[in-house]
Amino acid sequence: MENTAPIPTMHIGRKISRIRELRGMKQDTLAAELGISQQAVSKLEQSAEIEEDRLEQVAKVLGVKKEAIKAFSEEAVFNIMGNTYHDNASSLNYGCTFNPVDKIVELYERLLLAEKEKVELLERMVKSGQADK
Repeated sequence: MENTAPIPTMHIGRKISRIRELRGMKQDTLAAELGISQQAVSKLEQSAEIEEDRLEQVAKVLGVKKEAIKAFSEEAVFNIMGNTYHDNASSLNYGCTFNPVDKIVELYERLLLAEKEKVELLERMVKSGQADK
């Protein structure tokens, strides 16, 4: 028996935004793939309704079907993740695709490098200031 109930399409733009974020995609990337500006993507994500053709394009870039965007529910995503994250027998893998500790270390290393560059710049400025005197 097929479900013929209409799929709720409440604020499609917010759903697109959330799916894009969950996929780890920035607005700039989505814009480039769609051939539009980042501002146009921002406006698209603020729109409650979107033309079917544009929705189809967005869905293709996000790697989902347009029906999935229409039916997207953040609560369902969290329920699925909560119910399957610790279940090793599940055939679906909703676990992290990256190691959070690695991301923290990567961020720390970038911050450390930035600080070292600042110190080197300040040292050069001090040396050049002393050479002028």
